[in-house]
Amino acid sequence: MKPIKATIVKGLLSGSQIPTCDNSGAKLIRIISVKGHKTVKGRVPAAGVGDLIQASVKKGRPDMRKQVVFAVIVRQKKEYRRPDGTRIKFEDNAAVILKDDKGNPKGTIFKGPIAKEACNKWPGVAKIASIIV
Repeated sequence: MKPIKATIVKGLLSGSQIPTCDNSGAKLIRIISVKGHKTVKGRVPAAGVGDLIQASVKKGRPDMRKQVVFAVIVRQKKEYRRPDGTRIKFEDNAAVILKDDKGNPKGTIFKGPIAKEACNKWPGVAKIASIIV
């Protein structure tokens, strides 16, 4: 897991429900916590592109439902700025389910584009990604 120089605006709050873009069996997940997130007392933890989250599976295959899984945010609707000055936003929010917190994805196919920041931070996700934006 490498640090990134971009200041990514955290667009997804704890408790947000986001779809997954892989074939792991989960369709919709709810963010429980953001790993490595430091905040002040009373503030709701938030996640952005490339962040590791812990999530509960809300919709999907019966064996996946009601499980707590690790995931990485790969797209967000909220616009953020890259170090070269460009601003980027996606048309939807999306996450990728991981086997463990080391960064190995559970699915074998990703639908849609994957943010460059998520690929730089998670090389296991970058191996499977077809379109990197």
